[in-house]
Amino acid sequence: MSDEYVLGIESSCDETSAAILKNGSEILSNIVSTQIATHVLYGGVMPEIASRLHLENIGYVLDQCFQKAGIKPEELSAVAVTGKPGLIGALHVGVLSAKTIAAFYDKPIIDVHHLAGHIYANEFCGEFKFPLLAVVVSGGNSELVLMKKHLDFEIVGETLDDAIGESLDKVARALGLPYPGGVAIDKLTKDQQIVPLRLPHVHVKGYNLSYSGIKSALVREINEKKDQGLLTPELVKQYAFSVEKAFVDQLLDKAFKAAEEYNVRQIVMGGGVSANSYLRKEITSRGEGKFEILIPPLWCTTDNAAMIAKAGYRMWKEGMVSTLSFAPEASAELGR
Repeated sequence: MSDEYVLGIESSCDETSAAILKNGSEILSNIVSTQIATHVLYGGVMPEIASRLHLENIGYVLDQCFQKAGIKPEELSAVAVTGKPGLIGALHVGVLSAKTIAAFYDKPIIDVHHLAGHIYANEFCGEFKFPLLAVVVSGGNSELVLMKKHLDFEIVGETLDDAIGESLDKVARALGLPYPGGVAIDKLTKDQQIVPLRLPHVHVKGYNLSYSGIKSALVREINEKKDQGLLTPELVKQYAFSVEKAFVDQLLDKAFKAAEEYNVRQIVMGGGVSANSYLRKEITSRGEGKFEILIPPLWCTTDNAAMIAKAGYRMWKEGMVSTLSFAPEASAELGR
């Protein structure tokens, strides 16, 4: 049996990445060019700048990807690319690159949902056991996803307003912390004993989530403290940990309640916020003795092409290939 090689391409936001996966499990290369240093200047991702930087970086990233993997494009079995969701201009760069390679070398192309990639990143550290609950948390997404088998996604809970990542960013900005705000909050509060402030408890039906109300109330309160000259470094730490705890606790309260109702065997995490140390500690301690917990390695929590290749390989083996006519989509529900 000959080896199978899948090229993954990711360009949905502010990372340009290409990876080659051998036989569905061995990462031969995973090149990531991040734009964070540029977007820090603006306090967030600037879509048009992101698209231009993807155009500048994609050729170099692909070249390095093949060089490190030690294979040629004609040896590929398939090409997987993030086709949705994301910044539409940024997506176009990755999709056009993937289509060009697939068309020139006559290879199948797979349109991968970005969040499916984040979920399947967990397969780099363990085997899926169904039914499972995927806790997907990132800058733009907060979802609880039930999976009864591979590539079967049922959203049982999601944010009704802002995602956890963007809410952390906005509170961090009010506190004067650098972008990305969630990372700055984690660094500021990690491994410290901080007494949390009492924050309003959010009541949302079912397994849905809501972060906008707490975020807005906190930003107003923080701005008032700043105007009064009362926002001390210690109070910044207290606010940072309090909002982190409130957001994570709401998420995990819902997640474990859903896990019990659906009688899942396993809980997995995915997305940039899954790197948060408080979240990783809490989900592990809450799940101990009740559910098997899979947490992706830190390198795989941020956007990268290895996770796209991983999900793409699974889709390719299931015959879920696309035509060259598919178009990238800025917004698309997981599983569609």
